Amino acid sequence: MQMETSFAYIDENYKRILYEMEEAKAKYRKPDDEITFMAVTKTVAPEAVNHAIECGIRVLGENRVQEYLSKKQFYLPNAQMHFIGHLQTNKVKYIVEDMELIHSVDSVRLAAEIDKQATRIGKVQNVLVEVNVGGEASKSGVAPDALEELLLEISQMSHIHVKGLMTIPPIEGDEKFLFQMQKIYLDISSKKMDNIDMEILSMGMSGDFAAAIRYGSTMVRIGTALFGARKYV
Repeated sequence: MQMETSFAYIDENYKRILYEMEEAKAKYRKPDDEITFMAVTKTVAPEAVNHAIECGIRVLGENRVQEYLSKKQFYLPNAQMHFIGHLQTNKVKYIVEDMELIHSVDSVRLAAEIDKQATRIGKVQNVLVEVNVGGEASKSGVAPDALEELLLEISQMSHIHVKGLMTIPPIEGDEKFLFQMQKIYLDISSKKMDNIDMEILSMGMSGDFAAAIRYGSTMVRIGTALFGARKYV
């Protein structure tokens, strides 16, 4: 009973975020648009993550390979696993079997390694290509003007399938970059490239998810607003 009570804040946060998502959707989007609420689990204890799953969360976003490997055995089984952090090629083999979607593909080298490891286990791995929409040196992601070339190269690989795009826009001028990302997403969608689908636009986090929904996001990645401030380890 004490454990349940200690996670009551997650229930309240979950309800509030869903309400704010629905408000933004009612204001800016079509009624039948689907927007996925992902819970970002970086530094969050498995017990808290499981409570979020019991609230209704069905997608978990993992940032770090080592942390995920240390926690995965404790998670309830009824949520999809997505990898959203920077992914080193030498760590792909440890997560490829578990991930429904890898959000952070930003190079041919990484895509080729995912393709290789997915081939090894007989899987077609769904991915998103990460776009550095603000051109920030501190962030991963392909430059917008190099995106189409990267997509064309990935489209030739047999065990990797692009399902859309992901971005983390700069904090300053956030809406401008969200709008720019929406334009990039729609432009790529209109090209109808072979073996490239634009089903998912993953953008928006705790501080800007309502704005991201306004600009076409189909998946928001929320950690702090759901679980509270991170406890860095």
